Amino acid sequence: MIGRLAGIVESLGSGQAIVDVNGVGYLINCSSKTLAVAETGKPVRLEVETQVREDAIVLYAFAASGEKTWFKLLTSVQGVGGRVALQILSALSQDELAAAILSDDRKTVSRAEGVGPKLAQRIISVLKDRVLEGGTTSPTFQADFGSNTDSQAGKEHAEAISALVNLGYGRSEAFSAVSRAVSKIGSEVSLSELLTASLKEAAGS
Repeated sequence: MIGRLAGIVESLGSGQAIVDVNGVGYLINCSSKTLAVAETGKPVRLEVETQVREDAIVLYAFAASGEKTWFKLLTSVQGVGGRVALQILSALSQDELAAAILSDDRKTVSRAEGVGPKLAQRIISVLKDRVLEGGTTSPTFQADFGSNTDSQAGKEHAEAISALVNLGYGRSEAFSAVSRAVSKIGSEVSLSELLTASLKEAAGS
């Protein structure tokens, strides 16, 4: 099995690229985020997931840290093949995907081409525990507080998320903003302080 490729980008296409490794051209399938960092004629180093089918050997390649982990998680869900997994990774950042799963946000997951509401709900149901257990490598998203909504802090986090949603933010966007705020200021703060910090995060300031 091929686990990594290092070579020269020979050509780029829609969802695919050819990487020349010592004279052999490997056709790889990639998300838009991986393709965005590849340049024709330039060297590239990619993590690879190899899928063997009856009629073909298919290579999926990833440049971003954590993207391969997410790909394997997504393709473990019934109905999510490699192509659909790449569409999800193209449509959503790793933080957005984690936030959407943990906040039961089917609408955000359904932004990816080929993902309807039923499949989005299945992805959320299957992967929520994996995300909470730390099965992903999302760099800024903090999942810990979401698993303890019975505590006073957990209730305040939920109220802050609800407040941001009422202000017009998407549920996963609000969830992620509150998570980032908690990671910066801690959980032992007043609801007012948490809301202020969360609004700053949501606004990108």
